[in-house]
Amino acid sequence: MGWRPLLAVAGLVALLAWETAHPFFALFSRPADRARHGTLNLALGALNILVVALGFAAAWLAVTQWASAHGFGLMSWLGLGGASRAVLAVLLLDGWTYAWHRLNHRVPFLWRFHRLHHADRAMDVTTASRFHTGEIVLSSLLRVPVLALIGCRIDELALYEVLLFTVVQFHHANIALPGWLDRAMRVVIVTPALHKLHHSVVRIESDSNYSSLFSWWDRIFGSFRVARDPRTIVFGVED
Repeated sequence: MGWRPLLAVAGLVALLAWETAHPFFALFSRPADRARHGTLNLALGALNILVVALGFAAAWLAVTQWASAHGFGLMSWLGLGGASRAVLAVLLLDGWTYAWHRLNHRVPFLWRFHRLHHADRAMDVTTASRFHTGEIVLSSLLRVPVLALIGCRIDELALYEVLLFTVVQFHHANIALPGWLDRAMRVVIVTPALHKLHHSVVRIESDSNYSSLFSWWDRIFGSFRVARDPRTIVFGVED
């Protein structure tokens, strides 16, 4: 799917332009500071893409093909096909992403990696690419048995990845939507206002809003929180 990288780059460019024209926070005093910040985050993201491509993409393809060939996994056991199968696969993958994200906050060993993402004191769209390579390796390894248990196909995984990365870039961006629009969109997906609170330096606030694509997981599992005034949020980690 050669269009996927192009779509990701197009989304990044569009959100960078939006941040430039209408930034929510004045994060940088000089353009050079913003350029250095973004370059470092994107370079780390590029490294992680390379690690996944060389170390795990083949394993994901192999396990999805094995599950399909052997009728293994929830999708096969339920006998679903077509659009209903793809929808359920995306929902299950996103449910796992929520659980994994929450574990990264609750388990000290995992937090030692994940805190790099939260340590960014100038959260913008490039922060969506800022993850410790150790976290990427662990999540990629755990995805192998998850894909098998779901019985996910590679095209369903690709669909989820496109949806996920699009929304993740969107809600990390240094932008704000009109209040009514943010409230309407947060019924389904994670919005910039919701995710800004998740990056708060106040731990009780960062330990909320774990959802990455669909926002309802936080409502279901009691981790949903709305900031009274997003402009008072300070990004980073306490230590």
